[in-house]
Amino acid sequence: MTTATTELLTVPEVMTRLKLGRSTVYDLIRSRRLVSITIGRSRRVPTDAVRDFIGNQIEEAA
Repeated sequence: MTTATTELLTVPEVMTRLKLGRSTVYDLIRSRRLVSITIGRSRRVPTDAVRDFIGNQIEEAA
């Protein structure tokens, strides 16, 4: 999934892109519906994971 060119987003950046609140983003991460990694004490979400999440939501809605 991740490549050398994959951008890593902070939780606030994911919140902005998905138009969701902080708690909701962390709930998605906790439930493993949104893939993330931890670097030190920081949580990062690959842009591919956000794209995959949106795709899965669209499929579920169809």
